[in-house]
Order: sequence, then structure tokens, then C-alpha cells
Amino acid sequence: MTPDHTAGESGDLHPWADPTLPPDRRAAMVLAAMTQAEKFGYLSAIKPWPEALRRQIVGSAGFFPGIPRLGIPAMQQSDASLGITNPGGVRRGDQATALPSSILLGATFNPELATETGALVGREARAKGLNVVLAGGANLMRDPRCGRNFEYISEDPLLTGVMVGHSIAGIQSQGVVSTIKHFLLNAQETGRPVVSSDLGETAMRESDLLAFQIGIEIGQPGSVMTSYNLVNGAWTAENPFLINTVLKGDWGYPGWVMSDWNGTHSSTASALAGLDAESGAEWASDQFFGAALVADVAAGRVPQSRIDDAVHRVLRSLFAIGVIDEPARAGEPIDVDAHAVTAQRAAEQGIVLLKNEDGILPIAGRVRRILVVGGNADQGVLAGGGSSQVTPFGSLQEPGLMICGENCPRTYHPSSPLAAIEAEALGVQVDYLDGGDVAAAAAAARAADLVVLFATEWRSEGLDAVGLTLPHAQDRLIDAVATAQPRTIVVLEIGGPVTMPWLAKVPAVLVAFYPGMGGGPAVGNVLFGDVNPSGRLPITFPASEAQLPRPLQRDPATTTSEPSEWRANPVFHVDYGIEGADVGYRWFERQGHTPLFPFGFGLSYTDFSFSGASVTPSGRGVLVALTVTNRGRRAGADVPQVYVGRPGADGFMHRLGGFRRVVLDAGEHRRVAIAVEPRMLARWDAGRQRFVIDGGRYTIRIGRHAADASLVLDVELEAAELGADVIS
Repeated sequence: MTPDHTAGESGDLHPWADPTLPPDRRAAMVLAAMTQAEKFGYLSAIKPWPEALRRQIVGSAGFFPGIPRLGIPAMQQSDASLGITNPGGVRRGDQATALPSSILLGATFNPELATETGALVGREARAKGLNVVLAGGANLMRDPRCGRNFEYISEDPLLTGVMVGHSIAGIQSQGVVSTIKHFLLNAQETGRPVVSSDLGETAMRESDLLAFQIGIEIGQPGSVMTSYNLVNGAWTAENPFLINTVLKGDWGYPGWVMSDWNGTHSSTASALAGLDAESGAEWASDQFFGAALVADVAAGRVPQSRIDDAVHRVLRSLFAIGVIDEPARAGEPIDVDAHAVTAQRAAEQGIVLLKNEDGILPIAGRVRRILVVGGNADQGVLAGGGSSQVTPFGSLQEPGLMICGENCPRTYHPSSPLAAIEAEALGVQVDYLDGGDVAAAAAAARAADLVVLFATEWRSEGLDAVGLTLPHAQDRLIDAVATAQPRTIVVLEIGGPVTMPWLAKVPAVLVAFYPGMGGGPAVGNVLFGDVNPSGRLPITFPASEAQLPRPLQRDPATTTSEPSEWRANPVFHVDYGIEGADVGYRWFERQGHTPLFPFGFGLSYTDFSFSGASVTPSGRGVLVALTVTNRGRRAGADVPQVYVGRPGADGFMHRLGGFRRVVLDAGEHRRVAIAVEPRMLARWDAGRQRFVIDGGRYTIRIGRHAADASLVLDVELEAAELGADVIS
């Protein structure tokens, strides 16, 4: 510890400077030394800032002034789901690594990679003087058309919780606080500040809440951010069931709960429900945790103990994660080249090969002329829009939309797939057409030996996709080109599932999602076999919207997605009880639907087999063991997935209970053990307020995706109670 870590204005050390003391003790000591005004300064930020404070602001999403006399630094907060953002270019000359979208990270099924990319975000935050990042998107993809799905991990609570938890742990390993967000049930962007997501407790505990619970257990985030929507008729920022009963009560969460920007709607109700800090008050017309909350305390509507608890929670997290002991200082060096390599390697692991007829990929053999079509492939790769958007120098920007008063352009990261293909295809003629003229593209396709066609679908915060069809008549373009040239490979840069009416006409399909600043070389390496694809779908691709629990969408013109307009628009309700806990692939199994591609699906350039599988009860869970063999001629990675189900009227659909990414050389085999998460074997018992495993027979599927029932074993389990809190 350097001598001035928590020194005040005089330079003397404070008693809470001792890092050997528990974070709660240190927070209590600081709290006892704070004035009432200093306490309220940590609950809501106010503008305009005095000039002396203005000079301290790094420039980001939020700023809470420090307390120099107590040695407490300011909180400098930034959006950081996919890298450190620079909204409106507020930090001139700022550059950050643009990571792949979270949906692509989910497709890697690789928790270690989540930790690595999280640590990258933490390092870059520190180097910019930021100490709180708004990362950790843990919302389940209940609707494949949600505009923000690219910021989330998956439709499954286990995969989501594990990957988000490891990402948060990576961020916080660098002494930077991460949130987990958006708590809870933020499943659509249309009407997001006025939509009530309605779902019963049992289903919620077994799905959306469970994803957050697992993520919090693994990552131990310093803060939880509430969502814009209501849950069962109450805004999440003033929802006592979510915050006081579940998060702080059942789970014993010790950190602080912040609202989303412009997501606070009251002073008294929010404070009593457990909200600890109002975010974005400097952007809002109303400030609820300023003078209004001061008046609530003076009038006895909110006890002083609630204020002290809120401030204690903030301080505790800052101490626990190292923000106070090792303050972030702008100007620390960043290994830009190493971070770019990490971003590219992450993209390579998450790209999903959906189809590969006759081994057309990887591209090899006698190819003299390749035609590349569409997707602005000569410029870069598409990125999602909104507060998570990272814009490296050289990005192509096209008109997008306005979000919370900020311009949000449609952005292509400067990572050209065309350039990557040209670099790989030495001695081969490579031509490019933008695809705007369908007839010209079809004519050029006939003259080529092979076509690589890039199709894009832009999604953004504040804007849901309209249906599941590729926009801008791209389906017609693909159909025409594939008709003219049967050797057409389609690469999809998308933020969620799309339908593929042309699928039978093309021999190969790659899903690159939004692959980040290393996306061009990553796609090129997969196309030409320098990288063996190993991504697996983290969300079901429906055959049509008719298969969804709610096929119809609300017209966005009938409501608002602007958080500041919540007063002017009536609340409306969406019933998530239709599918309940059976989100995504569980819904498809329950209804007997055959999707276009199932959750967990993905192909490889080599061939893997499973053998010698066994299932053994282990503690309160199950241990699955199997041998994974690479029978092909290439090194590669497979992802054996374990799905657990309980037959019978009182049972449940098969759920992902465990997974493991296994990297094997050609001809190599390895014995792999996969521990099944006990809560995936359990049901939530509302009467006993705990997870309960019923005694009896359970089925265990070991396969490569949610619909793979080729290897099924049974296991008998004894009844057990797991509790509602953290499982150690």
C-alpha cells in the first residue's frame, strides 16, 4: 500500500486505510466520519458541477464526487458491456478495444475466456481513470427479437450466470467495480420504461432470477443495476420483492443497488424498497434522491438507517474491490496490440458454423475467382448500437437513431473481411460487390468459382427487431446469388436469430454475430481453416415466429422506448407466464416444435465422439463422466453438454445442467468430468421458499445441443433441500 492511499487533505492516514481490516469494518468507519451532505452526495449525482469538480470528471456515463478530506476517490462510471465506451466522443482522442458482442461470448461456452476479456475491460477502465463499469448483462433472451440481445449471453440461466459471473470476476480482478444488470426481466426494448414483465415467483426463481443468482455467486459484483421495466406492476427500482426480499434478503447481497439512467421514479418508495443510488440524475428532469429524499428523511418517511445502509454498501464495495486502496489513474499504459489479439481470438472461438455440405469449408483446392458480396465487407464488421457501442478510430458510421438524446449511429468496426479474404486467398482473384444491385451480383456470381456473401442485421438498445427476417431484401439477394452460384457461403453478422428461407440453396452458413474489432481476420481465419470453428448457439433459432410464445409484437409507435418519457405513456403488460421457466429450447421441447437450429448447436471441421459415459450422484448434484475423442485430422474444440430432466406430470423439461469446452489434437482423447449444477435438478418450492430436489428418477442427456437425445442415461436421486441462498 502506498502511503497516500486513503490519506485526507492533510496527508495523514485514516484508520480505515489499513487493508487488513474487513471491508464492512472499513466502510463503517468512513460512514461514521461522513457528514449528511457527503452521504447524500453518494446517493445521487447533481448538475451543474462547480468548476473545481468539473475538472475532475474523466467523461463517462456518471460521476459521483469524492471526499478528499476522507481519502475517498470520486466514482467515475462508464458503460462497458463490450469495451469501454466514449459517449459522444466526450474523451477526445480516446481509443478502446471493441470486444465481440456478449451473445458471441456466450457462443464460446468458455468461462476462462470470459474472465480474460473481462480483465481486459478492467485494465482499460483503470487506464482511463474509470473505477465503476456498467457491464455484466445477465438478462435471459426470452424474445429472440429483443434489440439488446447482442448485449446478453444466452437464453439459458446456467450458461448466462456462469459466463457473466466469470466476466465480472475478470473485470474486478483489476480493482474496478462491475455491475450486473438489468435486474430483472428486461426482455424487450419496445416500451421498456413502461412495460410490466409479468411472471410468477416459481418460474422467476428457476429462470431469470437464477441467472443473476449464479452470476452474483461467481462474480461477486460490487453493484446491481435495476432495469427500466416494471415486474408484476412495480418498477424494478422500487420493487421490494426483487431488491429487499430476494437480492438483499435471500441472497445476502452486500453491495449497492443502482438504478439505470432515468430509471428512478420515486424517492420514498425506491429508498424503502432497497434502491441505494439514483443513477443519471444529472441527465433527468427529476431528481428523486436529492432534495426529495432529504425531505423524506427529515419528515420520517425514510429512516436515517436506510441512508446509512445505502452509503455503507457503496463504500463496502469500493473497499472490497480495491477502488480506494489502489485508485485508478488516467494515463496508465495499455497494451493495445495484445488487447486486439484477445478480441480477435474471442471472435474466433464464438463464430458458429451452422452448415457445411460436402466440406465446402474450409476454402481450399482449385479456386481461381472468389466473389465477396454485401455487408460493407470492404469496410468492416457490424456492431450493435446503444450505450454499449465502442467506436474505434476508422469506424464507418451510418445514420442510426437517437437514444436518450444521444446520436447512436450504425457502426462498422474497421476490420475488413474482404481484406482478410484477400490476404488468405493469395494468387486468387477476389472481387467485391456491395449487393445493392441484385441482378449484377447474380451475374458476377455465375462467373466466380465461389461466393462469400455477408448479410447484416443491425440491432440496438431502444429498438427491437421487427420480425426475424433479414432486413433490406437481403433474403432475395441471397436467393438470387445462390441460384446463380451453388457454391455460395453465407456469413451472418447479426444480433440475434434470423430466419433463413434460402437455407436449402446454400452449402455453408457461418454466424459471426457482431464479432468486434478483430472480426474481419477472425472470419477469414475460419473460412480458410486457420481456425477450426467451435462456437455453439447460445439461443434457439426458430423456424418461424409462429413457434414463439408471443408471435405478435407491439407496434413501437404505440408506446415509447425513451426512459425520460415514462410519465407520458401508459403502463402495459407482457405475460411471460406463457412459457414460465421454460425459456427458449425448453419451450420448444415442451411444445414439440422443431427449430431451425437448436440451442447449443455448432459444427466443426473435425469429428468428435463421446464414449464411456457414466452418471453418479455426488453430494446434492450429479457428476457426469465421459471420454471425448477427436476422430478427425484437425485439432479442434468440442462442447459436450449435459441436459437434465425429470419425467412425469410433476417433472420438468430438460435443462442445461453442465458443459465443458474441450480442446483436442487430432486423434487425441480425454476423460472429462462435468458436475451438474444442483439447482438445475431442483424445483422452487414457494411454500418452503427454497429449491427442492424430489426423490426419484431423472434423465440425463449427454449431447452437442439441446435437441440431441442420442445418449440418455437415468439416475436415481434422493430428496434434498438446497435453500434459497448461495450454494457453497
